[in-house]
Amino acid sequence: MKTVVITGSARGLGFNMAKFFRKNGYNVVISDLKEENLQSAKQELDEIKSKGKIEYKVCDVSKLKDNKELMDFTLSKFNTVDIWINNAGVNQPQKAIWELDENEINTIIDVDLKGAIYGSKVAMEAMIKNHKGAIYNIEGYGSNDAHMLGLNMYGTSKRAVTYLTESLAQEADKKNTGVIVGKLSPGIMITEFTTHSLRDNKIELSGKTKKVYNILGDTPETVAEFLVKKIMNNTKNNVKINWLTNGKAFVRFLTAPFNKRDFFK
Repeated sequence: MKTVVITGSARGLGFNMAKFFRKNGYNVVISDLKEENLQSAKQELDEIKSKGKIEYKVCDVSKLKDNKELMDFTLSKFNTVDIWINNAGVNQPQKAIWELDENEINTIIDVDLKGAIYGSKVAMEAMIKNHKGAIYNIEGYGSNDAHMLGLNMYGTSKRAVTYLTESLAQEADKKNTGVIVGKLSPGIMITEFTTHSLRDNKIELSGKTKKVYNILGDTPETVAEFLVKKIMNNTKNNVKINWLTNGKAFVRFLTAPFNKRDFFK
């Protein structure tokens, strides 16, 4: 039975990926910052009938020590890790770069970038021993060099995560690790991540932004099901699993007048 670890998975995309992995019989380890959120998530996941088991572990991905403890915990429960997904992330306040304070900058870089670095390092070290496994990092706005006021540090982190993932994939090949590395591009999801910065601070989205999100956005359930199916069937290294393709976005804008959606009622 295969085992998957998903960081930042008490809610949102990570939680919904955990759902679909569980439905497909995987052992699932969820992790997040707050134990009460993890307990609530585990309780809901326990209601899904599955051959696999569900465990949780508090983890601050910005700390290498916590990532190592998450790996050790998983190995103590299931002996192996087949898939590790660096999903944990925070959004940023809608400010220009010079308006961000030191704590805001550090939090975004520590969680969104260093979290992916530390998680990838820990996962690779463990998977190399068995000459198998898969590591996936989450792309986001900025990964494709797009720019927007108020997404500067987040975009910087995500552009770096893309470079990190591609570099890791190449090194995994050259060193014959047996581990595959890939990128997950979930597009725009309407979750608390979208509407809150630094986890808990509400963002007042403009009418223009809401209009675009209503056209291009999706629920995390929809995106998670697509990503999990692709992950389970993937055997290629350096793959990009992309939900919101250019073609899909074009069709969404083309049909927007006839397909009214409002995620912000």
